[in-house]
Amino acid sequence: MPVPADRRLIFLLNAGHRRVQRWIEGKMAAKGGLTAAQSGVLFFLGEQDGALIGEAADALDLAPSAMTGLIDRMTKAELVERRADPKDGRAMRLHLTDKGRAAREAAKAGLDGINAHLTEGFTDEEIGVVARWLSSLQTKFPKGE
Repeated sequence: MPVPADRRLIFLLNAGHRRVQRWIEGKMAAKGGLTAAQSGVLFFLGEQDGALIGEAADALDLAPSAMTGLIDRMTKAELVERRADPKDGRAMRLHLTDKGRAAREAAKAGLDGINAHLTEGFTDEEIGVVARWLSSLQTKFPKGE
């Protein structure tokens, strides 16, 4: 029995993700702003300033190699800085700069509009179900499996 078009969840999830990602990137680029990945780093460090690069990569579900390049670009843009860990000089900790904190606040302000656009036409209860389903994917498909 064929799956109805509105129940092709993998296709719908992937297509929706690509559309939203392109839309957000376009809006951010038009403002000369950050990428979604850079915003993610700033949001994470806003809560966990001084985190190790591996901790940030885990939180954002990025490969360490991708994270290193991302942090290199963000360091060059003076959004974050690397500092040696006081307990282990080989380890580097990531810290927001003043410019990074300002960029984080600007990105946070833009999220309200994005979230309003995403939830337009749906009740709070419907959004709750969608959020619960999306959150369940983290448990159903853990990293490394």
